[in-house]
Amino acid sequence: MMMKKSIICAFLILVGLQPSLAQQRNEIKVPDLDGYKTLKCDFHMHTVFSDGLVWPTVRVDEAYREGLDAIALTEHIEYQPHKKDINADHNRSYEICKKKASDMGILLVKGSEITRPMAPGHSNAIFLQDSNPLDTKDYKDAYKAAKEQKAFIFWNHPGWDRQQPDSTKWWPEHTELYNNGCINGIEVANGDVYSPEALKWCIEKKLTMLGTSDIHEPIQTDYDFAKGEHRTMTFVFAKERSLDGIREALDNRRTLVWYADMVIGQEELMKPFFEKCIDIKEINRDEKGVTLSIMNNSDLIFKLHKTEHNPSLVYFRDYTLKPHTKHTIKILFNDGIKGGDMNFEITNLITYPEKGLNYTIKL
Repeated sequence: MMMKKSIICAFLILVGLQPSLAQQRNEIKVPDLDGYKTLKCDFHMHTVFSDGLVWPTVRVDEAYREGLDAIALTEHIEYQPHKKDINADHNRSYEICKKKASDMGILLVKGSEITRPMAPGHSNAIFLQDSNPLDTKDYKDAYKAAKEQKAFIFWNHPGWDRQQPDSTKWWPEHTELYNNGCINGIEVANGDVYSPEALKWCIEKKLTMLGTSDIHEPIQTDYDFAKGEHRTMTFVFAKERSLDGIREALDNRRTLVWYADMVIGQEELMKPFFEKCIDIKEINRDEKGVTLSIMNNSDLIFKLHKTEHNPSLVYFRDYTLKPHTKHTIKILFNDGIKGGDMNFEITNLITYPEKGLNYTIKL
């Protein structure tokens, strides 16, 4: 009898511990920029209220555990395969998890996915007041309804091979939407797919770059966190940690995209972001060269590749700055030189298709 009671007590203790274990938060360690907070955001995900496989509150739990600051549940307007089991209006998933998100400190953005054939394909409208008016026969009326609510609208996965199997094209329909103010951004990365064409369009057309998970199953199905994987997300540089702060930053294109081991975005944001991630100190200098200490204080990896330089300045061809690691790098002086420019490209900080961030350390 005593053994049975002990087993029951142990079980109850274990069950009692589960909520606290489930809510352990893993902070994503990336720097703020001067005057801005770096918010980690995912504005594209699904639940059983469209074609996802989890209840809406699960998305809040996942976001909290992973260290996200803001999410949007963007259920398909036109595609609801679970409708026989779950019949509700298009705002319901947001309403279900609004209180939980608030209690856990997750900023919840109301959104929906306009799901149409190509063209124009799929788009997310976020910062909606009501998703139901987007349920219309003509896709133009859906975009118009979103715009009337002053939504932020972005084109989803433009290179999705189910809709563009041969090449990623910008269609006349997108030009019309863009000219009417109905495309404010594009997903440069969606899940495990990166679109260099979307990066190019964002730069040329001054559109906001987004990275999203577009998650349908439980998040751990797509990402192995034990191996250091992470969901694709958007770094939003906001003046404050609030929905208004996020919206202002999106409207002003202050974003970078974190995809696999790459960070993608505008050079004018990428350079100060990189400089906030690392500390460079000179620890020794003599006539033979300089020794630098470079500390990577972030969760990010940086892949350095030597570019054009004075051949009398001798340093690495390629070098990787691992996360949360101090690196000691020796630069040699030949032919009597006493310094110079140490030039390299950070090849996984993508500022244009097939172009990394060029950087110089002056010695």
